[in-house]
Amino acid sequence: MAFQYVLDQFVSLFVGGLVFGSVYALIALGYTMVYGVLQLINFAHSEVFMFGTFATVWALWLVGADATTAGVALVASLAVAMLIAMITSGGVALLLERVAYRPLLNRGAPRLIALISAIGASFVLSELMGLRGALASALGVDDVLGRYVARSRENLGLPTDRTFTVQFEVLGYGVTNKDIIIVLAALLMMIAADQFIRRTRLGRGIRAVAQDPESASLMGVNSTRVIQLTFLIGGLLAGAAATLYMLQVGLTRYNAGFLLGVKAFTAAVLGGIGNLRGALVGGLVLGVAESLGSGLFGSEWRHVVAFVLLVVILLFRPTGLLGESLGKARA
Repeated sequence: MAFQYVLDQFVSLFVGGLVFGSVYALIALGYTMVYGVLQLINFAHSEVFMFGTFATVWALWLVGADATTAGVALVASLAVAMLIAMITSGGVALLLERVAYRPLLNRGAPRLIALISAIGASFVLSELMGLRGALASALGVDDVLGRYVARSRENLGLPTDRTFTVQFEVLGYGVTNKDIIIVLAALLMMIAADQFIRRTRLGRGIRAVAQDPESASLMGVNSTRVIQLTFLIGGLLAGAAATLYMLQVGLTRYNAGFLLGVKAFTAAVLGGIGNLRGALVGGLVLGVAESLGSGLFGSEWRHVVAFVLLVVILLFRPTGLLGESLGKARA
């Protein structure tokens, strides 16, 4: 019965998986780039994404977008919101690198210590967002900030209408403009990031530090700036992913980044941690697999299917689907 349902709804489940997989892939790029350069899992990257989701909502409030906003005005509002979300997440990522990682790296701390710092920073950022109302009240600015700090531990939704129009049909399933926007936007940004790393001088610097930090320093590459750039790019992409996620889901909260971060990290490992194109492949495979799995076994098994897939693939290919590291990427 469940198998017949998957066959009947295959296109719907597949497209839905591609949409979520595109978001996973964008977030996964942040994990895979930092790992490729520092050999470090930045567990606080999920909160960089979470800040972007809040920035998206707040930006729409600032530009006056609401349920009546439509057409060109809505597209322009979402574009502004994405830009602000990218700037916000990029800023949080840079702050994270400066406060939580650089002091440890400068002192030559073991990677395990940096990992613990990442986990601690993740909780700090999450709780700061969850306690923004209390913090604003303590500083006496809660009246000024108003709804930006109200009900800080509850869900926050997009103020705009999320009704989308069908653009074309595939085997009876209506593909909406939202599906097209999310998948195409994610693909274009991932292609741009990949080409930046492979074709530009700054990208060559990132690959040089990823391959051999000491030799790169001897050749005049500023490793500190390369690390900053790596965190910045990951943050910008996480901010873009945050806006696309809000377009799809419409809700966020202070701890929204945790599960999305775990899924994105899973996608990075699935494709090959440290591999930019692997992040794309891993995200799309993960999104489609969990969507089809939820149709086959039920929505409550969605997360189980995703992680079982990861375990199975790593049993047969421990380096992930593509496996090549950032430092070995060819121009």
